[in-house]
Amino acid sequence: MVLKPSTPFTWASGWKSPIYCDNRLVLSYPEIRNYVADAFVTHIKESYPDVESISGVATGGIAQGALVAERLGLPMTYVRSGKKSHGRQNQVEGVVKPGEKTVVIEDLISTGGSSLTAVEALKEKGANVMGLLAIFTYGFQASVDAFSQAGVPMATLSNYSLLIEEALANNYVTQEQLGTLEKWRESPGEWQG
Repeated sequence: MVLKPSTPFTWASGWKSPIYCDNRLVLSYPEIRNYVADAFVTHIKESYPDVESISGVATGGIAQGALVAERLGLPMTYVRSGKKSHGRQNQVEGVVKPGEKTVVIEDLISTGGSSLTAVEALKEKGANVMGLLAIFTYGFQASVDAFSQAGVPMATLSNYSLLIEEALANNYVTQEQLGTLEKWRESPGEWQG
């Protein structure tokens, strides 16, 4: 997590944010990387015992999806944000069998837009998307509503509230910064810093 209230980050959605949670860094630390992959596997075995394949969302969910698929001995696909402009012009890479029960792996959920775009691409290929798992969510109502409307179960290993608790406990944020984070969290689409 990086906190920069005075020089906010701009997300792909266009939203400004004083905080950035970069889950790609997990891959650089084998112990943490394995912990995350094992947590996904445990959740899948408990919630989706008859899963037949794993699909990672580009780019952050590809590596985690590969680790999970390997541990479960399952085939894997991945989904780009859009179709390639060359070659076979695929959006979904890999083999999707009609009706195949798939769990989608993502690194982070903010608005839910890119994740649900991936889910729709898989469904268009004939996949039966059972649910989506991510490392982290900001828990915005917009994403909760989007997943609900799409009828796609979504779960995460961690969330914004837990992140802020840890940041406070480890003196990573001050009370003043906490106030900024709370204002942003109330209205992230309108917050400007």
